[in-house]
Amino acid sequence: MSDEPVPDDVRDLILRHIDSVAQLEALLLLRAHATDAWTAASTAKRLYAPEGEIVRALARLCADGFLVREQEAYRYECSDEKRERVDRLAEAYSRHLIPVTNLIHAKPRNIRQFSDAFKFRTDG
Repeated sequence: MSDEPVPDDVRDLILRHIDSVAQLEALLLLRAHATDAWTAASTAKRLYAPEGEIVRALARLCADGFLVREQEAYRYECSDEKRERVDRLAEAYSRHLIPVTNLIHAKPRNIRQFSDAFKFRTDG
């Protein structure tokens, strides 16, 4: 591990999958309560965040394979590899809150929307 407070694999996870602090907080909340199902409304209430932002965050986390949606509720469920990286993200966030949030805020806006435009879609 380097001298950087945010390990490279955690940095990569953030850059690829985390677009806001609310999204990060939602991921870590559902991870901490992995056996529970959370609606967007209950997640937003728990995080003191706008429900619309949480709806988008949860949808993105589902699309990226961190959560599963069961009707109107979400649950933390992902591959072992992602689970290990999210565990490392949780540890980094608990120890280095400012560097992690700075990394999220430093991401270019709309970069994901731009890259998503080039993804191959099979639903249309």
